[in-house]
Amino acid sequence: MSTDNARAAAEDSLEDYAFRYVPRTFRRWSAASVGATALGSIAFLADFSIGASIGIDHGTANAVLGILFASVVIVIVGVPVAYYAARYNLDLDLIARGSGFGYYGSIITTMVFAGFTCIFFALEGAIMAQGLQVATEMPLWLGYLLSTVVVIPIVIYGMRALERLQFWTTPLWLALALLPLLWILVSDPEAVRAFTTFTGNSDGSIRFGAVVSSAAVCFALTPQLAEQIDYLRAMPPRTSSNTRSWWTSFAFAGPGWVVFSGTKQVIGVFLAVYLLVKVEPTLGHRATEPVQQFVVMYQTLVPDWLAIVLALVLIVVAQVKINVTNAYSGSLAWSNVFTRMAKHYPGRTIFVLFNLVIAYALMMLDVFTLISFVLSLYANVVMAWLVTIAADIAINKWILRISPRFPEFRRGMLHDWNPVGLVSVGLASALSLLAFAGLFGPGVKPFSVLIAIGVAMVATPVTALATRGRYYLRRRSDGIDSPRFDDDGNPSGERLRCHVTGYTFERPDMLASAERGPHGEVQYVSSLALTLDDSDRFVLPPEVTEPPRWAAARSREA
Repeated sequence: MSTDNARAAAEDSLEDYAFRYVPRTFRRWSAASVGATALGSIAFLADFSIGASIGIDHGTANAVLGILFASVVIVIVGVPVAYYAARYNLDLDLIARGSGFGYYGSIITTMVFAGFTCIFFALEGAIMAQGLQVATEMPLWLGYLLSTVVVIPIVIYGMRALERLQFWTTPLWLALALLPLLWILVSDPEAVRAFTTFTGNSDGSIRFGAVVSSAAVCFALTPQLAEQIDYLRAMPPRTSSNTRSWWTSFAFAGPGWVVFSGTKQVIGVFLAVYLLVKVEPTLGHRATEPVQQFVVMYQTLVPDWLAIVLALVLIVVAQVKINVTNAYSGSLAWSNVFTRMAKHYPGRTIFVLFNLVIAYALMMLDVFTLISFVLSLYANVVMAWLVTIAADIAINKWILRISPRFPEFRRGMLHDWNPVGLVSVGLASALSLLAFAGLFGPGVKPFSVLIAIGVAMVATPVTALATRGRYYLRRRSDGIDSPRFDDDGNPSGERLRCHVTGYTFERPDMLASAERGPHGEVQYVSSLALTLDDSDRFVLPPEVTEPPRWAAARSREA
């Protein structure tokens, strides 16, 4: 390993902590400020398109029930994962390492998330390009390019720039989105009646298959939780003085993001119905385009030219708010994957550009017109992945106590691969995708995402029990005498010097080095230095770990 490379990575990642624990010295925002910033990232307009799409396909009743069903499941899945992020200041990749996947195994899940950021960047970029085309007759390809490059200056500067952007633009977004909608609801009761009775392309009856099919599209939004976590990991330590604001911010900005998302999806159904019933019945698929929805909504209040201007402002603000997050989170994910595989950190800016190139290619392939199919397909893998992590935390850590209670992410403490997560995700994804492809029959196809959820929920604890939890920890002691957590249960703020990089890092990010000092003294090495090390010379040897509590109890009974 090049020491210069490790030092450069340490300096570059001080702003965003791309593959590191986020230390107290960086987390200077209040809980309320972090929560408000995280909520600012859910201004995306794809929700309106998703709601409109499933509403047209299955009717209002089935669509709304599907949105409600998906929202409840996403909250249940999101609570344990978001709690670990906010409490222990880790992103989803670091959580996944110690929650069933292993040090290298979590690369698979991180790539799934990176793909999500590209897909949703493309969807949001396409919406902005549609707005520019309506307002200025700009060609779509040029709109795609503009919507891609506009976020680069903000994303490169990391969390601090994102915090300021989200804080100042959220009130404007809320005003532009909600005020005209409230006017329609008050001034046109007939539109509400049309919404409640809209049948779309269905026969009007409520069917479980249609509800689940609607939910499947919504489930593809679940990785938004990982983007919320990229903000939540900056939460301050939870103490007696900030407990109420800490939990409130966690609830709304963590698993509670889906409440706002689901509401926007229902609004999307309403706006599509309004367009098709009250304005232009022949509009067809274009009723799913937010630019069409908001132009018509504004036209009920202001002249046509001003309606187009206001719709364009709303779309640009919303697109920038969410796509800076998509590009930011995607760059963190790609840099995390590359650095662990190549043992080299070329800088996050390269991965910002890499993420944007993929997103632009998806826009040029017109991914927006396939939104329901793409999201329904993607949802199968997404739910297999996130349910596995949630099940490991909730069941394997807290009920079975076979998985380490506190999240472990450091190289040398974990095995490289853990079959618990890999078997669960692999089996759940394979079976659900086979069902989605219709290989189990047309009657099973609508329920493919439920197969992903059910299999992952069962396979995660079963695999952990079958392997007796042997593949979670390589070591139980990191060789440092001082505690990792303070008296309030927060990660310790004690600082130790890394003998490889020469920088000081906080205690949760450090291990004892296998390389002793010149006088035989214990030296410390950071997780960052270990990530970039292409040898094992700083890694402590494996140790015989104690069996998990349930296994030890069974041995005593025998």
